[in-house]
Amino acid sequence: MTTSGPALQPDTGLAAEGHSGRRFEALVQPIEDYAIFLLDPRGYVVSWNNGAARIKGYAAHEIIGQHFSRFYTDEANGRRWPEHELEQAALHGRFNDEGWRVRKDGSMFWANVVITALREQDGSLAGFAKVTRDLTAERRQVEALRLSEERFRLLVESVSDYAIFMLDPQGRVVSWNSGATNLKGYRPAEIVGQHFSVFYPPEAAAAGAPERELRRAAELGRCTNEGWRVRKDGSMFWANVTLTAIHDMHGRLTGFAKVTRDMTESRRTDELEHSSEQMKQFLAMLAHELRNPLAPVRNAIATMRLMQASPEIEQARDLIDRQIVHLTRLVDDLLDVGRITSGKIELREAPLDLCEVMKHAVDAARPFTAARRQQVEVNMPDAPLIMTGDHTRLVQVLQNLLHNASKFSPDESRIVIDTHRAGRTVQIQVRDEGRGLRPETFESIFGLFSQDRSMPGPSENGLGIGLMLCRSLIELHGGTISATSAGPGTGSTFTIRLPLSRASAQAMSGANPLGDGLISTVEPIASAQDAAAPLRVLVVDDNRDSADSLAMLLELKGHDVRVAYSATQARECVSDFTPDAALIDIAMPEIDGYAALRFLRAHAPLAHTLFAAMTGFGQAADIELTRAAGFEMHLVKPVDTSLFDEVLARAAVRRAALAPLSPLTPLSPLTPPSSSSSSSS
Repeated sequence: MTTSGPALQPDTGLAAEGHSGRRFEALVQPIEDYAIFLLDPRGYVVSWNNGAARIKGYAAHEIIGQHFSRFYTDEANGRRWPEHELEQAALHGRFNDEGWRVRKDGSMFWANVVITALREQDGSLAGFAKVTRDLTAERRQVEALRLSEERFRLLVESVSDYAIFMLDPQGRVVSWNSGATNLKGYRPAEIVGQHFSVFYPPEAAAAGAPERELRRAAELGRCTNEGWRVRKDGSMFWANVTLTAIHDMHGRLTGFAKVTRDMTESRRTDELEHSSEQMKQFLAMLAHELRNPLAPVRNAIATMRLMQASPEIEQARDLIDRQIVHLTRLVDDLLDVGRITSGKIELREAPLDLCEVMKHAVDAARPFTAARRQQVEVNMPDAPLIMTGDHTRLVQVLQNLLHNASKFSPDESRIVIDTHRAGRTVQIQVRDEGRGLRPETFESIFGLFSQDRSMPGPSENGLGIGLMLCRSLIELHGGTISATSAGPGTGSTFTIRLPLSRASAQAMSGANPLGDGLISTVEPIASAQDAAAPLRVLVVDDNRDSADSLAMLLELKGHDVRVAYSATQARECVSDFTPDAALIDIAMPEIDGYAALRFLRAHAPLAHTLFAAMTGFGQAADIELTRAAGFEMHLVKPVDTSLFDEVLARAAVRRAALAPLSPLTPLSPLTPPSSSSSSSS
């Protein structure tokens, strides 16, 4: 039997095709990250790799022969989406899609699908290759990012106090939030696409300010500045602007984020605070400068009192004296306003008796009440009213109230002060028969510079700061002050309530009954003979009128006085003149009072001279400076003449004590004094 050769030869084309198919299957089968399988032309599964089993959950024997539509949701099958995919793949050769797919257990995953049409050599459709990838994790990340961006967009959009918007790299607006609309006045449709230089004043835009800011932000990553910006309606506002460069993942500049805030009110507040601070400094300097010319006037008045004069001259002298006292009081009030508003006022608290406070307040107000022939009636309990407080400040409060009552009451009227205990507090009422108050002003009159000019009264109402000082000082003592009135023409009542101290009356035994406003001393009070004895006095003051008037006053009192208009002249004076007391001005040009004191202290013959500082500044810090420099007394200009007498009395006591001693022995240092009651702080 012979066998035909050709019949026994294998079909090499079919063999090669089968070998290639097996190699392809061997390559695809182990892949687990992708579901790779074949469909016949109708969509039935004909192959299944490991990745398909892992992603979709079916074993090969469970799914081969099944239609691939079972991987789709009911909604997708309802609109025949699987058939659409095959039709598109057959028509175009390939179809890409993403969407939800269903696993064997019913769970869903987000799939990226590529379907490729397979054709025979003759071009007929042989089936489809389908590659599916599970992108659920990636989709979650994208969705989370989308939600985050959406939340951020909504957050930015909801911000109404800040203009937050984006610019492209050239500075054109590409986004616009509601805060930008509120602040700048443009709606998104009006501004998106416009260059942001439209927000700048014309001169700034012409000078290239917008472009400079973009360059700086691009170079440094961020640019912050403040300046005037323009709204849609042309109005200006002071803006705080932050411009931040935005880059993509490759570092390319994609634009800028711009945040703008309206700082107009804040800037106005800062300017007001700065102006307020400058005003406080100006008031302090003004008060100091006003005190200098007041000093020689007061000295001249004291000199006139020592001389015989006609009744007309005496009347004119007393008139000048009253006005100087009033002017001095206004100057002191100006200083106190500055201290209170800046929180720098200090209380020198000590046990005190309100009866003594009341006595000194009435005495201090007597020039005003006596000039108008007004009667001040004081009702006090017999027992002492002991409390802790600042004697000088409480006198100042009551003096202000009495002065206020006198000014707004008719001549020959009556002012009544009632003081009594009320539990653990003391109540002080000052009643007058003056013009009264309107109900709406009961509270406002305690404001700074507040005056009720609608009521009939004196043509000169003052500065409107006295009652504000009263309230501030009373509140510093832990008390309250209020005002009431039955109406215009019925008079006013001011009521003060202060906490009483639990200290006993014995606590007053070491207190100074004159209060801190007058000079205290640790030396014995001079006898009349000692006080009257002529003393050698050196006056050092660059203000010639002040120095000469004081020298004239002291010479009329019988003292030997030398005057120096500078520290240099003072050095020359003491070369042949050893003063018992030296009154030295602090604010002198070139060499101030502190430097003058150091030289004079070092001069051996002046070891026992009593040195007193004269200055227009009377705050606690100023007193501490003179104390530290070595001054034994601190006198605030214009100095009350009684305080000069006190200085000389102390100098006389010291000289009398030193006279029998040989050699001279140093005395213990004296307690630095405080200034007059109207000037101390």
